[in-house]
Amino acid sequence: MLRYALRRIPSGLLILAVASVVIFLLLRATGGDPAAVKAGPDASPETIAAIRTSLGLDLPLPVQYFRWLTGLFTGDLGYSLVTGAPLASLIGNGLQATFVLTFAASLLSVGIGLVLGIVIAVSSGTGRSVLDGVASMMLAVPTYVSGVLLILVLSVTFNVLPVGGYRPLLDDPQIGVQYLAMPAICLALPAAGVLARFLATSMRQVMDEDFVRTGMAKGLGRGRLLLRHILPNALPPVFTVLGIQVGQMLGGAIVVEAIFAWPGIGSVLANATLARDYFLIQDLLLIAVAVFIVIQIVTDLAHAALDSRVRLEQPSS
Repeated sequence: MLRYALRRIPSGLLILAVASVVIFLLLRATGGDPAAVKAGPDASPETIAAIRTSLGLDLPLPVQYFRWLTGLFTGDLGYSLVTGAPLASLIGNGLQATFVLTFAASLLSVGIGLVLGIVIAVSSGTGRSVLDGVASMMLAVPTYVSGVLLILVLSVTFNVLPVGGYRPLLDDPQIGVQYLAMPAICLALPAAGVLARFLATSMRQVMDEDFVRTGMAKGLGRGRLLLRHILPNALPPVFTVLGIQVGQMLGGAIVVEAIFAWPGIGSVLANATLARDYFLIQDLLLIAVAVFIVIQIVTDLAHAALDSRVRLEQPSS
């Protein structure tokens, strides 16, 4: 297992290195001037030139790039061009809120997807068609539609949950859960629909295997056969889909955070883009790539832990 993990890390580091170069060059090719953003619209050319020097923007591009990487590794991310706030604080607060939202949505999507997928797999006839339709609707309805519907039903009509906002769970767990509930449900529904359909398909394929028919012929109970033999063999490929869905939830969090006024990394990135806060955008994009790489590696390791055939595969020499 350790050798399998070590084979995955170099490719992840290579992707991260390439992404850092692309992000760095792409932002500088947009034509904007961070010094002009910091100086303001009424600044003189001399003032802008002085700010460029203080920010190191007059240095050669390779020097700027390595200074940026050094700051990332040492934790010295600098300050926002617009607000002057430390970038480490802005990014840290945003990441904390987004990770809480994504973690809660992931738990919900796994729970809903697992139950719904099993029920679809063991159902037949009209019941299966109805449940398939429910799963299809969950993944087909966009988050900006389901978010508005949740607000209309749970906040406006029944007034059981707040419309939006954020309260850290550690400060007040009861209130924090109320603010977290609707964004997490909204973000979880599409992923739950995908997981349910994929799990149901995988389970039906396993049910057609010879060992399942052999178990039934030997008199194994349906519940035992399902939980101890069919489900474990159907789960490994589902973990790959789960990793993809977690990545999509992180991307979809931008819309959900905007709907529910959730101060996560999506809101920080959207505000930074509108304000042309180049250094903040640069850090956020690279962090996003790093998070996606970590998610993919963890997903591969989970898949390998459940399916020994994966980790026993040796790279061709």
